[in-house]
Amino acid sequence: MNLSKKLSRNIISFLIAIITFSCKEGDKSIPKTTNGAARTLKNKELSVYTKYKYSNSEGGKITIQNSLPRGGMKYATPNGEKYIYAVFWTRITNETNNAFELKISIPVNSYEIPSLPGQYFKIVIPSDEMTLDKIPMFNYGLENLESFLDTNISKPSSFKRTIAPKQSTGFYVVMLCAAEGAKGTLRTELYLKEQNLFYRINGKEISCGSIITKEAS
Repeated sequence: MNLSKKLSRNIISFLIAIITFSCKEGDKSIPKTTNGAARTLKNKELSVYTKYKYSNSEGGKITIQNSLPRGGMKYATPNGEKYIYAVFWTRITNETNNAFELKISIPVNSYEIPSLPGQYFKIVIPSDEMTLDKIPMFNYGLENLESFLDTNISKPSSFKRTIAPKQSTGFYVVMLCAAEGAKGTLRTELYLKEQNLFYRINGKEISCGSIITKEAS
């Protein structure tokens, strides 16, 4: 083999190596969702499952973080119905120049999850505010959960909060499943489509509220 052919083959091999390495590195980058939000992989230290960032026309951002589950504990209603529950949290940060109103409303329905056939989940949202310092605690620091469930497990969940510029708020979501049917991996997340909020449970999408910007007075 002459020198020029050998040199050409070496160059081609080198270029192939670069292309292969670039593709592997690209797999580690933050994927983009169809609505322009950035989704990160879970952060074990903060128990974060997904993180979304949404930008407005003025360059401001809204960030939504969703946690991994914690709990897997048993709960029995006053009339003897038995459930397994898991606690999640969601944190929303307002990085815009205007306050916005956060509205969450979830019916009392039992939701069947396609990836977990035969299992029906109830969604309950306590009124407690979740803060980052509670992450290491049992159930992410959610207290008096059983007494709350005793009176609210059969009621729709809703709340409204105003989030000032450069501020954030966090809330808990409790998922309950009949004890005899609880199995499989459960992942949930809140996300935006324009101004509308949706809660996804293992791929099942539930419309659950909105974020409305308040104009500066």
